[in-house]
Amino acid sequence: QVQLVESGGGLVQTGGSVRLSCALSGRTFSNYAVAWFRQAPGKEREFVAYISRSGGSTFHADSVKGRFTLSRDNAKNTVYLQINNLKPEDTAVYYCAARPQEATPFTLTVVDFGSWGQGTQVTVSS
Repeated sequence: QVQLVESGGGLVQTGGSVRLSCALSGRTFSNYAVAWFRQAPGKEREFVAYISRSGGSTFHADSVKGRFTLSRDNAKNTVYLQINNLKPEDTAVYYCAARPQEATPFTLTVVDFGSWGQGTQVTVSS
């Protein structure tokens, strides 16, 4: 059974940066593609970014392109989401999710990922 644990959230000022981590255990890390989603209060969970099993392919939501960078360290079983130039609208609970199959731009929804972490809160103050 795959277990995912996010960390790195907190309170950040507008324009600041934060790096979120997602540690995967229970299965071979390199066999899983990983995505990040976020859910703001009163809104549905939305896709943010995705990285393939090898790290060679990434997808980002249009709203975060240029500010969010995804990377993975297969030796540390961890995926990182670097967020720069934070905006108040980035305030949300950020979740990482994993699936054993590679995803495509058409399979980046909540239902396409079977394993989820508990989430980490990012709050951006104006």
